[in-house]
Amino acid sequence: METIHASDFKARCLALLDHVRATGERLVILKRGRPVAELGPVTRAGTGYPQEELKGTVTVVGDIISPAVPEEDWESLAR
Repeated sequence: METIHASDFKARCLALLDHVRATGERLVILKRGRPVAELGPVTRAGTGYPQEELKGTVTVVGDIISPAVPEEDWESLAR
């Protein structure tokens, strides 16, 4: 990961933004030798749903269509 001083970043900001977009490399911005910010490419285009990040993290076990409780235990049918 490349680092750059804030004064250099200020002077070359637009070119550095283009470089990050083109290469996908992250850039750490330093102020007085200490990291204060990190610049990186956008991870998603902003379209779609936030839940898409969870895709592939769920395992379906058993029947997900049928009711969890048998019909004979439903209160509405007990009358």
